[in-house]
This record gives sequence, structure tokens and C-alpha cells, in this order.
Amino acid sequence: MPDKKPSTPVSDVEAVTELKGARDRIADELGKIIVGQHEVIDQLLIALLSRGHCLLIGVPGLAKTLLVNSLAKMLDLKFSRIQFTPDLMPSDITGTEVIEDDVSTGKKVFRFIQGPLFAQIILADEINRTPPKTQAALLQAMQEHEITAAGQTFTLEEPFFVLATQNPIEQEGTYPLPEAQLDRFMFNIWLDYPSQDEESEIVRTTTSEYEPSLDLVLTGKQIIELQRLARRVPVSEHVVTYAVALVRRTRPGREGSPDYIKQWVTWGAGPRASQYLIIGAKTRAILDGRSTPEVEDVRAVARPVMRHRLVTSFNAAAEGVTALDIVERLLQEPDLAKTPAA
Repeated sequence: MPDKKPSTPVSDVEAVTELKGARDRIADELGKIIVGQHEVIDQLLIALLSRGHCLLIGVPGLAKTLLVNSLAKMLDLKFSRIQFTPDLMPSDITGTEVIEDDVSTGKKVFRFIQGPLFAQIILADEINRTPPKTQAALLQAMQEHEITAAGQTFTLEEPFFVLATQNPIEQEGTYPLPEAQLDRFMFNIWLDYPSQDEESEIVRTTTSEYEPSLDLVLTGKQIIELQRLARRVPVSEHVVTYAVALVRRTRPGREGSPDYIKQWVTWGAGPRASQYLIIGAKTRAILDGRSTPEVEDVRAVARPVMRHRLVTSFNAAAEGVTALDIVERLLQEPDLAKTPAA
């Protein structure tokens, strides 16, 4: 991608074409190390270019850390991995003040030492292992792209991208993220087990002397330009109507909501879900080389955007119905695009 900011519609079209090529190169580079997980990689790129953050959920050993670390290397971004533990304090991630001797005056002075949050790609490993106070420090940085410490406010370097992981198996001794904090994540991405062929390939490559090297694909400055490009993408009114109708139908208190929503959902998705559906659809379109999104783009990002924003009821739990099951059922409704947004 050129460093020069596109200034005309023609330049934007050219940028979209070059972005599709960059996406293909990223997939090729990651393919040297990561076997499979193509949908996960696409969702990570969509979130990055949408200025969103991701919550990755998967059992141990599915290369979550390796995937994020490899992505940072290809994008020439500062990478920081934070292992969340029950004794982790907010100052452990934001930074802390230390006392030093000023050799010129002989007096003691305070100096602020930056914590691991002062990076561009943050891997927050096992975010549910740490108390809410430390979780809140991370979530403030995600929302404001700023850190308040030692009585000062520090602006974080752009682009700033947080990927938090959770282990869905071990829940003893954890601090689950409240719904209001989960809403800060654009995507909730589930990593599934590899297929038999993929697992065989993983075993062959990781038990040999094969040591791949990753090439730089995009710089931080280019990513910022692409994030601006995604915001400039035009979107049709019927696509916005579909996204808003999809989100509003998840709310059980709204007149006209389906009976299964009233039975299975306690709280539906908020307006942030509608915003993420549209910006996610825009980004997905330009990553695919198209200049404007379609309803299918909204549908493609609906699952990772909405499944962590629905609070299911006791009835849903008793019947074994998950938030993803509800989203899937909503996507099957043929008249959704005709639903009035009001």
C-alpha cells in the first residue's frame, strides 16, 4: 500500500484493489506457520481494519498466541503479551512510578516506567484469570486508546489492537467479563479443533526442522490509512436497515419481537452491535476487493459480532439453547430485511 493518503474516489478504488492483494499476501505468509483457521484470520483482519478488538475463545494448543504474534511481525507492529493471573494489578500492565536519584540536583525524583500496554498489538492471555480491577484498566485502554497513570494521561500509539483470550474449559478461579465489558469487543471469535488433514499437517511441520520466516506486508502507517479507507466506504440504505433490524429483533421488550426471543433472551444487543455490523461489513467488502458492502457481508459478520452481546435466559439454559443458536435462527428469517428499523 502506498503511504500517500488517497484523495479521490479513483485513489480509493486503487487502494481497495491493493488491499485485496495485501490480504492474500497476509494469508500466504500466515500459511507458512498456521495451518487452517482461514475464517479466524479473516475476522482478525476485519477487526484490525475496523479499529475493533477481539476476544478469542478456544481450548489450549490451538495456536492462539502464535497466530497473534505472527500477525504482529507481518504488520511491523509492536507486540506485547500479557499473561493475566489472579495477582496481577492495574499498574502491572499500565506502568508504575519508581524513585530515582537525580545526579544533577542530588534529589530523589519519580520516573514513570511504561507497562506492556504501551504497544500496538496486545495479547491479553486468559483475561478472565485476573480480577475486575485489572480487567477495567485494559478495557479503558481499549475504549479510549489512552492510559491514566501517575496522575497523567498517555495516548497510545496507533494502530492499537487488543486480542484477549479465554479458555472455555477451566472456569474455576476465574473472573468472567461482565456483559458491559464484553460489549467493548467487536468480535467474539471461537477457534475450533483442526480437521484430521490439518492436524496431520500441524504434526508434520512442528516436529521437523522447518523454520519459516515471515515477510513484512503492511506497516502501521499503512494500516491507519486503511482504517480511514474503511470508514469512507459507502453503504446502501437497505444494508443499514437490515443490520439495524437484525439487532433490534434481539430485544425481547420490543413490540414485534419473535416469541423465541421473548422466551430465550433476557437482554438483547445494543446499538454498538449495529455499528460493528456495518463497519465490519464495509471492511469485509474492501478486503474482498469490492467497493461497497452487501447484506451478505452483514450476515457474514453477524455471528462474531452478536453472540457475546445476547444475555440468554434460564429457559434457554434449560433447553440447551446458546446465544449462537439464537443468532443462527434470526439469520434464517426471510422477512428480516423488510422489518422497519423503528
